[in-house]
Amino acid sequence: MTKQNHESDVAFIQALAELLETNDLTELSVKRNYGNNDSLNVTVSRAKQVVAQAAVVTPAAAPVSAPVAAPTLAPSAPGDDPSDLPGAVASPMVGTVYMQAEPGTPAFVSVGDQVSEGQTLLIIEAMKTMNQIPAPHAGKVKRILIEDGAPVEFGAPLMIIE
Repeated sequence: MTKQNHESDVAFIQALAELLETNDLTELSVKRNYGNNDSLNVTVSRAKQVVAQAAVVTPAAAPVSAPVAAPTLAPSAPGDDPSDLPGAVASPMVGTVYMQAEPGTPAFVSVGDQVSEGQTLLIIEAMKTMNQIPAPHAGKVKRILIEDGAPVEFGAPLMIIE
């Protein structure tokens, strides 16, 4: 692999990392085939820390990892994670959150509302499908942790019901 290919691969990986951040994605995988059993496999992912890593495969060598430096986020103080609170309702899927059935209509629930088990709390749109998210138990809505129209990931806390 020439130095020119290496430099263009680094620029390509950096562009993928920017694309990941710009579009608020959690993971992106790409494979580039150069021919003659020469390829570049790239997986860029992020959680609390953004990490990018590429594996370069050449016919005469084993895979070589080329990590790309990425910014780190400051750690949060212990006990700041809302998902640790009792009564936290976690997202069962990745998608976009909608707090009401249609724009201009009242929200399904508000802070202070009493909800019953199975009552719709919000909708998560995933792959053009609207999924109603039911209350896992009865109680009072103490906090709503997400905004209408915001992206949400699997397991992310949505609200606190006590």
